[in-house]
Amino acid sequence: MNFVCTRCGRKEAVTTRAAHCTCGGLWKLEADLPAFVLLSAIGAGMIKESLSKEESNGNDSFSFKTMLLLALATSIDALAVGITFALLPDVNVPLAVCLIGITTFVCSAAGLKVGNLFGLKYKAKAELAGGIILILIGLKILLEHLGVISF
Repeated sequence: MNFVCTRCGRKEAVTTRAAHCTCGGLWKLEADLPAFVLLSAIGAGMIKESLSKEESNGNDSFSFKTMLLLALATSIDALAVGITFALLPDVNVPLAVCLIGITTFVCSAAGLKVGNLFGLKYKAKAELAGGIILILIGLKILLEHLGVISF
């Protein structure tokens, strides 16, 4: 896996547990272009579906295969965070894992509740907004990667 320094932009395959580049910057997993492509594709699909006049046939699958694929897809980000935690010397990993888990549970439960309350009434608008937000996040990642903007 390639890593890029957050300060000087040097790229290399980091094989040691050194958290810092020789310039003092932190190593970051380089996954900007795949993230842009995936976020843009998912966002475009959401926008297309929200503008479609066809009514959903209610065939949303929650089979084991579908859930496994979704779990793997969402775990890509967790892999990058885990690798980053391994490179940082002063991270309390059990505490970080607990805080991330609790925050994820609370946000997911709140999203499920809000989705159940407003889902049917605002489905198309929420899907359109979600698609636009995903594309904008992907665009931000791409522009940061190209050096056009920096946050």
